[in-house]
Amino acid sequence: MTYSIVAHDPATGQLAVGSQSHFFGVGRLVGWGESGVGVAATQAFVNVDHGPHGVERMRAGEEPKAALEALLTADELAAYRQVAFCDAQGRVAAHTGSSCAPAAGHLLGDGVAVQGNMLASNRVYEDMLDAYTSAPGDLAERVLAAMQAAEAAGGDVRGSQSAVLRVYSGNRSATPWNEVLIDIRVDDHADPVGELARLLPRHRAFDLVGGVIFAPGLTIGPYEGVTDELLSEKLHGLANAADLLGADNREPDFWRAVLLARSGRTEEARALFADLFAYRPGLRQFLAGIGPLGFLSNVEEYVR
Repeated sequence: MTYSIVAHDPATGQLAVGSQSHFFGVGRLVGWGESGVGVAATQAFVNVDHGPHGVERMRAGEEPKAALEALLTADELAAYRQVAFCDAQGRVAAHTGSSCAPAAGHLLGDGVAVQGNMLASNRVYEDMLDAYTSAPGDLAERVLAAMQAAEAAGGDVRGSQSAVLRVYSGNRSATPWNEVLIDIRVDDHADPVGELARLLPRHRAFDLVGGVIFAPGLTIGPYEGVTDELLSEKLHGLANAADLLGADNREPDFWRAVLLARSGRTEEARALFADLFAYRPGLRQFLAGIGPLGFLSNVEEYVR
């Protein structure tokens, strides 16, 4: 009832898992992973345990094939399961049980595994692999291209409902939750893969915003330790975020105005704040409220 892809990018070390299903909230069931360790997709008549347990085994040093065989040996319903693992060395393994609902199957490539069941035809996963290996862009974009190709080939024979795309860094870390680069879930939508494609650039835009508003010195607390090079980089990033989001979301512009004001570029900040207050008058009150909290000591210059 699902198709999925697990993949590793040797250039960056990144790992990714993507999936689509005619089932609510596929992201809470199918895709699992950890930075610098591996990713797993567990589906068909799903045993969710195979996802986290597979990642656990890869973390302990087991190769994907051995980890998968151990889990399936202990699963009396293995014939109904479909599972794929990919580790941080790009090694892959997959299983399609003999009792998975047709069309069902999988293919292994260089650092990638694609698989599906209850598909319109075997072309779904075949086209996924072709699209992934030929698509330009970074890992997230190539995984998304594979999922778009699956949809174009007919996808899940029952239709589309939910999708997930996660990308993890290649850094093995004591705090792996800080190494999740992309995490998008579409739980219930008529075109979930299309929605992933819409949300991916917005995800990246808000990563740029977060890189400013959560960084001490830039917008929180005393303005110190900010070099001209860092200031230029962050202002440029916020401008790019604004371009990605378009005129209906001015969040990057607000924080760009705050950063301009904090860095002493008063006239540029005043002009941008005036434009923002015309767009949404409530932002004046918002700025007045956060100014005394360590964001802008001279906030009166901008809200009067």
